[in-house]
Amino acid sequence: VDQPYHRGRTFMEVISEKYSPENFPYRRGPGMGVVVVPTTISQGSPMKDRLNLPSVLVLNGCGIIRAGDQAEIAAFCAHVMELDLSHNKLQDWHEISKIVSNIPNLEFLNLSSNPLAGVALEPRYTEAFSRVRRLVLNNTQVSWETVLQLTREMPDLEELFLCLNEYTCVTASNEACPSLRLLHITDNSLQDWAEVRKFGSMFPSLDTLVMANNNLASIQDGKEILKRLFPNLRSINLHNSGLTRWEDIEKLNFFPKLEEVRLQGIPLLQTYTNTERRSLMIAQLPSVSSLNGSAVTDSEREDAERFFIRYHLDYPEEELPYRYHCLVTKYGKLEPLAEIDLRPRCHAQVEVHCEDKVEQVNIRLDQTVAELKKQLTTVVQLSTNNMRLYYIDKDVCSAFGPEEMKYSTRALHSYSIRDGDEILVVPKTK
Repeated sequence: VDQPYHRGRTFMEVISEKYSPENFPYRRGPGMGVVVVPTTISQGSPMKDRLNLPSVLVLNGCGIIRAGDQAEIAAFCAHVMELDLSHNKLQDWHEISKIVSNIPNLEFLNLSSNPLAGVALEPRYTEAFSRVRRLVLNNTQVSWETVLQLTREMPDLEELFLCLNEYTCVTASNEACPSLRLLHITDNSLQDWAEVRKFGSMFPSLDTLVMANNNLASIQDGKEILKRLFPNLRSINLHNSGLTRWEDIEKLNFFPKLEEVRLQGIPLLQTYTNTERRSLMIAQLPSVSSLNGSAVTDSEREDAERFFIRYHLDYPEEELPYRYHCLVTKYGKLEPLAEIDLRPRCHAQVEVHCEDKVEQVNIRLDQTVAELKKQLTTVVQLSTNNMRLYYIDKDVCSAFGPEEMKYSTRALHSYSIRDGDEILVVPKTK
């Protein structure tokens, strides 16, 4: 790593270097790259005529530790709307606030993988973040107290990303954040439903909760609490959680607007086949229209619900799930499915017609037309070179007439020959 990275660089140094005309001497098309402003109009900063930044600014992994000249940030970044500062060395909220407060149109801020563990946020610096709508703080180890300080001052915050921050518990806030729609809090250590419950009161408008890779053990509330807790939740991701009981899956039905569920890798499902998992899950979740990322069709739902009834046919009465009784009311008690052999057929009994002779012949369907001709030489007393074969399907209307079997290497099963069909043998005319 070269020397400047060790001492860390300022936000302005990195911008000046990355977006200087030496690196970008031409315009790359509308809305992309860098526009070099004519040097005739010079106003304010000496670099004003050398730089013009895109509205989406990506400065990840640049060794940034401080803001630099605030007047220059304001001069260059007036139109910037998205800022990615991930994987830098920012460890002072005052420096971050100097950058953010000078970018008046900033809506998206990514501070992932900056070392913010144990760094206090002084209240006077929080106002800088008030316009941000989407905030990413993954792998920063930022304290939960700091998260609450920020959400209190961000009236338009819609999306919050807090993955990989080693949270085992969270504290509820006295003030709700009614604007938040999406909370991404994967790869933490939230094991107790009592912690998840707090998100309900803090984020009453929550639409999407992504909680994969938290070892959540169970959903502990009952119907009335769950209905009120997440009144607007449309999508939940519980991949790789620790759920072990079907009762927890049933409880998802109490979220009044839930439509999308992701639930792979949970201990409950380990003993089932893929088909059983999906069918049992769909049958348990009647309002869910998307499971593990794929849409649930009406016909798939009906098949799954019928499967669910049959799956539980041999269960003792006291072990039958509540959903079983609902579905029996809908479909009645179903008989077990008959076992059907779906292996391809190997033989067929056909009628061989040759001139005025008819014989019943058992033929192998894995052979070719040429091999069938060889078999029929003894039946019709013609040499293989001297016969033409036609296949007549007894179930198909004969408007198309017999189908000539003219390709000697074609396999017989590709004609879908069944018992009772006919093979017509016609001698070639000299």
